[in-house]
Amino acid sequence: MRLLVLLSALFFSVAAYGQGKQASFCFDFYGNTFCAEADTSLNATIPQHITPKNIKEFYTGINAINYKPLLAAMQAYRAKYKLNDWLYYQLVRKTAQQLSPKNANYSRYTLYKWYLLSNSGFDARLAITPENRVIFYVYNNEDIADIPFFMVDGKKYMCLNYHDYAHADLHQDPPLPVPVNVPGATHAFSYLITRLPDFKPESYIEKQLQFKYGNTMYHFNVKLNNEVKGIFANYPGVDFSYYFNIPLSKETYGSLIPALRKNLEGMPQKKGIDYLMRFTRYAFLYEDDEQNFGKEKRMSPEETLFSEYSDCDDRAALFFYLVKEIYDLPMIAMLYPTHITIAVQFDKPIGKPVIYQGRAYSVCEPTLQPEDLKIGQLSSKLKKQAYQVVYSYVPGHDAN
Repeated sequence: MRLLVLLSALFFSVAAYGQGKQASFCFDFYGNTFCAEADTSLNATIPQHITPKNIKEFYTGINAINYKPLLAAMQAYRAKYKLNDWLYYQLVRKTAQQLSPKNANYSRYTLYKWYLLSNSGFDARLAITPENRVIFYVYNNEDIADIPFFMVDGKKYMCLNYHDYAHADLHQDPPLPVPVNVPGATHAFSYLITRLPDFKPESYIEKQLQFKYGNTMYHFNVKLNNEVKGIFANYPGVDFSYYFNIPLSKETYGSLIPALRKNLEGMPQKKGIDYLMRFTRYAFLYEDDEQNFGKEKRMSPEETLFSEYSDCDDRAALFFYLVKEIYDLPMIAMLYPTHITIAVQFDKPIGKPVIYQGRAYSVCEPTLQPEDLKIGQLSSKLKKQAYQVVYSYVPGHDAN
């Protein structure tokens, strides 16, 4: 009799999952529309303060529901729009928000993110701290700063939701892993961004930039998209080889790069680099990240163009991008204790050269300094300081 009751309970449980509660949804995803539907019948069973048992029951329950069409739609969208892992994760976040709004039940929202990401092939894990914080992390083998990581079985896992616990000390409240085996969830997650979305042209605004070069005042109407800020809102401090190669979106590129190329027509290469160097110095106001954001934050080139203020990291990345795009010359990034600058390789070095791996580079300071530095000149306050080459770019070669 007891066995019959248990079997009946199991039957009705599976039947409930089978009947389901279908949620159809569409949302804008950086200029395009993603539509899908999924069963949300599990929502009522997941408490706000979850336990390892709740996580395992969620996984068992959701596997009894047909989520393959949703996952297939997400993968098809990813392939169509060539989403890098970070942008695909934004799709995961927005989809989870449709299934279970973050503000309504944070734990349930996080469970959906974990399920969608891990069933997209990524080695994503969950943990719960003694203070009942749900920690979501993913296998990553890159050099990432600013966010906690955990070592599990000799592999490094980066915390994907640390920004939701910005004031938490995970050393004092250590995450306790919840072991759930997801078949096929083996891939490492990458923070590399090689392209930005093709936003709708009408979603851009124009920003006027100007700076004086020689006796001429140059004006630019640069098209910028506010959604870029959202993409990079929780983007961590990536390796400099990744950071210096974040591109501009299509409309921003088209509004700036051709205009710069036109202004540089007829200029000798050295003068053209000097022009770009002074553009990054004088077209933007300077402010330290601590004053601007309250913490260290590296902005992508498009964010720097958008922002009213920027610091040396941001200008170095923008200058690097412009030189690479217009002249494609070898460059190195030189990191000092409190500053970063760029050096460029010319046919013949200018000023005192910086020798790196047998190549002679000339410093091109893209951030305003007390001195009016020319190509080949280094700020006097840096001359006796040690530096580290954190990125080396040689056209046609892999980054170092």
